[in-house]
Amino acid sequence: METATGKQQSLDPTSWLDSHGDYLYRYALVRVRDAAIAEDLLQETLLNAIGSSQSFSGRSSERTWLVGIMKHKVIDYFRRTAKTAQLQSPALRPDDEADWFETSGPWQGHWREDQAPLSWPLDAAQCLESQEFWETFDHCLSQLPQQMSIAFTLREIDGLSSTEICEILNITPNNLWVLLHRGRTNLRILLETNWFSRCAAAA
Repeated sequence: METATGKQQSLDPTSWLDSHGDYLYRYALVRVRDAAIAEDLLQETLLNAIGSSQSFSGRSSERTWLVGIMKHKVIDYFRRTAKTAQLQSPALRPDDEADWFETSGPWQGHWREDQAPLSWPLDAAQCLESQEFWETFDHCLSQLPQQMSIAFTLREIDGLSSTEICEILNITPNNLWVLLHRGRTNLRILLETNWFSRCAAAA
């Protein structure tokens, strides 16, 4: 009890904005893609953290704890807007991708030559450590339709289950599958154009 109390008393809300504000703001902005909304979520997160500081047990870092609060704020925002025109996208069908593949001849069903994925010879570990890569990744992710970007982020970055995402976005499992499939494919194309092709040319 003394250890937990000591860690709770070590919290300094006056330092949160300077120490974690930029990180939390960026976390929200990547997901909601609106600066004003990201600022509102940051403010809500900090206010909520001040009001619930007694729940901080010290088992995680202060930033991890604040990100956990922000994550719930972002998800609540998605739930509120899931039925609005802002988040809804046109019906997606798997056959919308037919022009990516050969539709006749001996190579029917295979990638078209001008659409086939490129080989990525670059060291993946170097990409993960590159701030420029992540800035490019964020930019590419922002080019996807909003609902598609949100579904991809919740699944691949935040690690939510398909059931959780369907409940948050108010969509069917089939719609989620199509969103994720198209999101991964379009993100690959954008990354090839904006990062991997450029890096290969500079090598």
